[in-house]
Amino acid sequence: MKSLERIQATLRFEHADRLPVIAQVFGHTAVMAGKTIRDYVTSGSELADCQIRALQRYGYDAVFAVMDVNIETEAMGSRLVYRSHDYPYVLEHVFSKTANLDAFSIPDPSSAGRMPEILEALRIMRRETGDEVLVVGCVLGPMTLATQLAGMEEALYLEIDDPASFERLLDFSARVAVGFGAAQVEAGAHTVLVFDPSASMAVIPASFFREFELPRLNKIFKAFQAAGASAGWLHIAGPLGPVLALSGQTGADIFNFDYCVDPNDVLAQSGARLCFNGNIKSLDFETAQPEDILKESVRLRGLFSSRGGFILSSGCEIPPGSKPENIAALVSAGRESTAETQITKI
Repeated sequence: MKSLERIQATLRFEHADRLPVIAQVFGHTAVMAGKTIRDYVTSGSELADCQIRALQRYGYDAVFAVMDVNIETEAMGSRLVYRSHDYPYVLEHVFSKTANLDAFSIPDPSSAGRMPEILEALRIMRRETGDEVLVVGCVLGPMTLATQLAGMEEALYLEIDDPASFERLLDFSARVAVGFGAAQVEAGAHTVLVFDPSASMAVIPASFFREFELPRLNKIFKAFQAAGASAGWLHIAGPLGPVLALSGQTGADIFNFDYCVDPNDVLAQSGARLCFNGNIKSLDFETAQPEDILKESVRLRGLFSSRGGFILSSGCEIPPGSKPENIAALVSAGRESTAETQITKI
């Protein structure tokens, strides 16, 4: 089976030749290619080259057009600080508590900030890989983009002090996600990952998620489906708690769960026709040994073997400085043959 066929079969809860493995590697691909993180996050062609090299080295099942979490907010006017060997960060958020949303328009992905570089990366990766592997784009979810536009503290104060204005900010953020995501599908993404860590239970209560986040996620995934995406992928890093029970209502086809979520709690949601992926601790790829990654990966494979609908993955991004042998161990665990032997071949 081709990687893409393997994932599609898994999404349909059908037999696949082996367990799909998606290593969430972004900046790590630049490190492996001898490039700086700054090169990777500012050039679509560099990103594509790094991703394809890493794909050839590790042999997992997807490539990502992911730079950092500041693409949309920079395109709107936020000021960033770029660093050679780390991701950029926001120095000045474009919105404040008193920002007038009417003065802003939805950014054009073909010209705003680094959005065109993401589209270029997708075009290159789709051309180079065709329909062999899953080509993944990325947008920020409504809650996370709201906090990136206004700043976390200002956004949360706005939520409390002026709920109507905060809802307008969420609606605006959802429209940005729809426009940017649809452009990514047109450029070649099979699926667009909606990354929304600010929607975790570490930031908002379940009641807020149910009332404000859930309906907007549904609109986003319906829009992506209408644009031609083959699947919707939701990634909420961090603790999920009661939100896990709502995973089947989000509109996503793939639901990522982080290391702090008990896989047995995920299995309790087995009634939902939803593919789950996760959940090796990201830091372990830097600090653990290959046999540790392998052991945990094999454990996860066993837990989900009877249910199906599972993609082996890290719980969140695999850090740029991770050990290559640890990523190789993750990939080897997805194969049916002797995993210990395969580690040494990568």
